[in-house]
Amino acid sequence: MKTIVICSGGLDSVILAHKVAAENQLTGLVSFDYGQRHKKELSCAAACASRLNVPHSIIDISSVGASLSGSALTDDIAVPDGHYAEDNMRVTIVPNRNAIMLSIAYGIAVSQNAEAVAAAFHGGDHFIYPDCRPGFVAAFESMQDKALEGFSKIRLYTPFLSITKADIATEGARLGVPVAETWSCYKGGKNHCGRCGTCVERREAFHLAGIEDPTIYDDPDYWREAVARAKVA
Repeated sequence: MKTIVICSGGLDSVILAHKVAAENQLTGLVSFDYGQRHKKELSCAAACASRLNVPHSIIDISSVGASLSGSALTDDIAVPDGHYAEDNMRVTIVPNRNAIMLSIAYGIAVSQNAEAVAAAFHGGDHFIYPDCRPGFVAAFESMQDKALEGFSKIRLYTPFLSITKADIATEGARLGVPVAETWSCYKGGKNHCGRCGTCVERREAFHLAGIEDPTIYDDPDYWREAVARAKVA
């Protein structure tokens, strides 16, 4: 199955790219510059493409991202510390981000005669991000079937949709993915901050998977406090 992977450069999407390369026919990676403050992730996506020897496209939709105001990822709003289960994490939602990216990726897939678009949505995202949930995935694929009816058939491949980030970390270890060459932190500093939602989730995932985490965090132990607080809430 000829597959294009939407790859941010984060842990999940890089592991997905390696999974597709191992199990299907990876034809390329597509990344998006939507004005995110942590756009250094894109260099990790480029490194992944080079490692897997496939083309890599970075689509500049930063002008669109600038109009999607109200998110800590694109506006001058502080990225909150804590676990995704906390209410303050809603400020990290970029409205319709995944729908926009998927629509573009589908168009690219059709033009390149691919058979599938792969996205790394996973079970841990369901709580905070509505455009990562199974209902969204099913509805989007159904919409695209209508949009391309009689012209092309593209599958939306989301193998991580019902599993945890710890499961994804385990899959990365099985595939031998160099996870140190991925970027998750929303703050986009020199190192992973260790305190934002994605850092806490990443650090917890490696712990639950029983896998050594090679990531350098400015605050490597904060995740325990954040997880404990979320459980109480």
